[in-house]
Amino acid sequence: MTHLDRIDRKILTILQKNARITNKELASQLGLSPPPTLERVKKLESSGYITGYAALLDPKKIDLGTVMMVSVSLHQHSQDTIDDFYKAVDSLDEVLECYHVTGDDDFMLKVVCKDINEYERFVREKLAKLNSLGKIKSSVVLSTLKNAIEYPIREPFLK
Repeated sequence: MTHLDRIDRKILTILQKNARITNKELASQLGLSPPPTLERVKKLESSGYITGYAALLDPKKIDLGTVMMVSVSLHQHSQDTIDDFYKAVDSLDEVLECYHVTGDDDFMLKVVCKDINEYERFVREKLAKLNSLGKIKSSVVLSTLKNAIEYPIREPFLK
């Protein structure tokens, strides 16, 4: 599947807002019958447009209300060092997101903890022990103004 038509884009938009919608409800919103709707969803899944479904949690209710944005610089930039950092960060449950970035730092991490004391322990006992680590800069997230989980599904550019 290389081309998304209007209906495919609408399916992606609807499922991002409500992944628990029934096939019958989805079909109704699309103006289709359930069998072709299900076939389209399965094609979107098998072609990798839809990579999974998840429950969204309130971090405060599960005692993870402190969010930190962490800039990380590595002490060297060989492919082995970068690969080792990837593997190490992937094993850290506190790290929700990791981005390899340009600029003064090499990576940006989104880290969640119960509180600042737990974050300090995380840095001291886990992050700072990574062999490849050069420097760490941490910023406490005071409030979240936007936390979008939906990608905008746009019309293809006309040539």
